[in-house]
Amino acid sequence: MHLRGARNYSAHTLRAYESDLERFLKRFPDAGPADISRNQVRTYLAELPGAGAGAVVYSRNTVLRRISALRAFFRFLRQEGAMTGDPFCALPLPRKEARLPKFLTEGEMGGLLSRAAPARSPFRERDRAILELLYSSGLRRSELAALSVGDVDFVSGFVRVFGKGSRERIVPVGLSALTGLRDYLRQRGPGSARGDSPLFVNARGQRLSDAGVAFILKAWLRRAGWLKSVTPHAFRHSFATHLLNAGCDLRAVQEMLGHRSLATTQIYTHISLEKLQEVYRKAHPRAPERPAA
Repeated sequence: MHLRGARNYSAHTLRAYESDLERFLKRFPDAGPADISRNQVRTYLAELPGAGAGAVVYSRNTVLRRISALRAFFRFLRQEGAMTGDPFCALPLPRKEARLPKFLTEGEMGGLLSRAAPARSPFRERDRAILELLYSSGLRRSELAALSVGDVDFVSGFVRVFGKGSRERIVPVGLSALTGLRDYLRQRGPGSARGDSPLFVNARGQRLSDAGVAFILKAWLRRAGWLKSVTPHAFRHSFATHLLNAGCDLRAVQEMLGHRSLATTQIYTHISLEKLQEVYRKAHPRAPERPAA
């Protein structure tokens, strides 16, 4: 309740933190939360990457999330007076690994979006509108699933989004996405015009879940015969990468993505080798010719 009310953590983060805390407390069933010692925390951290044959080896970011969950829990206990010391004090902690995000090239994204869903599919317009909106606005799948019809401004071409921590932002929407949304809502009928109606619904007419968004993309890829692994978040990565490659201001991309820190957005400043070579050939007076194929 504290993280949901006071810190505005998302439902996804709350589920992950709850699982992390349960895992930790099960590791030390005989100790109360306020009795946890520095040595116990050290032991738990040493076991996180996995030990022994067949053990699960977690990524560094997963380890960091579990550490964050514990630190937030102990911080809360200290604030409530149920704990005096900090078992994390002076413990060396791993740093977050900087991994380049996976994204599709502009050609790949165009090819994927141009693949037509079967004409007999009753959700053809919905699925296309979802993919177009994911790429057009760089939304997280949870943000897309939470949209209502009234959040889309079809006149000005913007969508109102509530992201992590319930932070509101306004994001531009491209013409292709707006057209897809109009076609989809027209197919849904008059009831879809209500502003508080979910923008995307499932087969039962209920709000589509974020897991449903991932399922729809997976089904679209399968029907299109697409072999490359693509997730909804890859659409977000592609959105940011393509904007920056085209010269978009970094702070503008930060605002559209809803990042609290500019450092989070800077990971997208990488550009493909092909783009780098193209810029070099155009800019340098003694640039080498393109190698023969």
